[in-house]
Amino acid sequence: MHAMKIKKIFRRNKSTVYAMLVVVLVVCGLMLWQFGIRSTVQVSRTFIINRGASVGAVAQSLHKHNLVVSPMTFKMAIRMNGGRVQSGEYDIPSGISAWGLARMFATGDVASTTITIPEGLTVKQIKQLLLSSSNLTGGVECATDMVQAVCNLKEGDLFPDTYRVARGTSRLAVLDLMRKKMVALESEMDRYIRRLPKPLRDWNDVITLASIVQKETPRETEMPMVASVYINRLNKGMRLQADPTVVYAITNGLGDMQGAPLLRAHLSVDSPYNTYKKSGLPPAPIANVGRSAVISVLKPADTKYLYFVADGQGGHKFARDYETHKKNHAAWRKIKNKAK
Repeated sequence: MHAMKIKKIFRRNKSTVYAMLVVVLVVCGLMLWQFGIRSTVQVSRTFIINRGASVGAVAQSLHKHNLVVSPMTFKMAIRMNGGRVQSGEYDIPSGISAWGLARMFATGDVASTTITIPEGLTVKQIKQLLLSSSNLTGGVECATDMVQAVCNLKEGDLFPDTYRVARGTSRLAVLDLMRKKMVALESEMDRYIRRLPKPLRDWNDVITLASIVQKETPRETEMPMVASVYINRLNKGMRLQADPTVVYAITNGLGDMQGAPLLRAHLSVDSPYNTYKKSGLPPAPIANVGRSAVISVLKPADTKYLYFVADGQGGHKFARDYETHKKNHAAWRKIKNKAK
């Protein structure tokens, strides 16, 4: 009965119903055009929302720079996306609509930058690298409001990796990210610390030896053998005689000779880091290390090697005794002389 009445009403008012549908469709189309399609952004550009900026202030600034049709349009789009904007630096692509801008600002889809920190760098080198990035802000010296751990960074405290951060992130914040990632790695490796290879005693020993391994070879497959050489030497009471420790000492912790050769005279430098003069491990790491170097120390190869020397192809030749090592060293000298 009700269905029959509805049909009669529809027949009588068919033109009115169609007109209403047309109006609704037009309004929806205009809204779609205004919010989701129409754009005044002709070229890509950067837009910065300062901390604490209101939606109204952002809307006015966008309109002033011809990035939205009107402030009201943007404010309506923001209301439909949660009603708030997040501070930061944004890359605005050409052709973006008011709806797209609102989504970007509401979700905090800020412009980002990628910072790659190679393994084996010292704290000084990492700070120099961060200072060279124009996409980061601030200095690398500690401010009074920074956590004490970032103020007193030591070798081995930072985890080398590729970090993706918001453009404009402070350099100290990146250092703190690296520090926290190394803390996480230490926690992850806790189960191995309870059964360390002799004569290693604690995490400082692990990272210290890993830093030497890291500086000696870039080849991850070779790291466990290099680690085994040093562990074997430690267990026999032999000095490590690791060139990277001398470099660290004579460069005042920079860890880079900057093209200058390491000379025999350098091996006599008076420093606790000079493993040619001092027995055992250095007092602390000489660089910041990656996961592979750490694993190589926790799980060294089972060898009787006591010596190694470069093979001229990016790797090393290993030897159990000094006579074999002398032959390998002579072969390396020939390769070096030919290269001159």
